Amino acid sequence: MGTCDTCGNHYDKCFQVTAAGGAKTYGFDSFECAITKLASECAHCGVRIVGHGVEAGERIFCCAHYAEHEGRTGLRDRVA
Repeated sequence: MGTCDTCGNHYDKCFQVTAAGGAKTYGFDSFECAITKLASECAHCGVRIVGHGVEAGERIFCCAHYAEHEGRTGLRDRVA
């Protein structure tokens, strides 16, 4: 039985996520809790970024539109 690092729930189907570089491993009982703990937040609207997002220097945005609202130019969403 594992314990979720976000909500503290004890659950027999917890899964582990190891952060880049292997420095830390977390246990979660749901993807929702994993997203809450690990996903970046958009610098404009605060939504958790579950997809690729758009990076501008040190900041990450959920879309190019919101990056433009913050004065960033020349960015585009990562779509083929």
